[in-house]
Amino acid sequence: MILTGPEITAAARDGRLRITPFAADQVNPNSYNVRLGPTLITYTSTVLDAHRPNPTRETTIGPDGHILQPGELYLGHTLEVVGSDTFVPLLFGRSSVGRLGLFVEITAPIGDIGFHGQWTLMLTPIRPLRVYAGMKIGQIMFFVSTGAIDLYRGKYQAATGPQPSAYWRDLARLRAVAS
Repeated sequence: MILTGPEITAAARDGRLRITPFAADQVNPNSYNVRLGPTLITYTSTVLDAHRPNPTRETTIGPDGHILQPGELYLGHTLEVVGSDTFVPLLFGRSSVGRLGLFVEITAPIGDIGFHGQWTLMLTPIRPLRVYAGMKIGQIMFFVSTGAIDLYRGKYQAATGPQPSAYWRDLARLRAVAS
């Protein structure tokens, strides 16, 4: 089951889900609009390496916005901190943003129960596109879970700002266990 807008509002008020800051005008019939935060990062290496941390460059979106270029992956973030110990959140780009040719999520729309933080957004434009901090960029839906809940305790917990891939940490843990 998916939460309706009124239930999202009720759950945000009673603590079953956390949206900070919460704004009633961002509640939709069955989702909550999230806004683009002010920071973007891009990878600076020509070739990315899944087994190592990859260097990045940080950009702050100014009042005149920032032009995203095709062929570049931008990691942005939600302005809001979103999470729940009860519901399964799923984030999707808004259709109005998609109609501008911007992919907001590439492969990771599902959030884990127990994650609380700003969501990293994987932004890929089809053509040059000016974006602005604070623009409504995506929407999060919340689904009811069934069964026992094992809360998320992963490497991105309590994220603030965009987070580059930490895939290499998984490999380091596997190597340590194998030793």
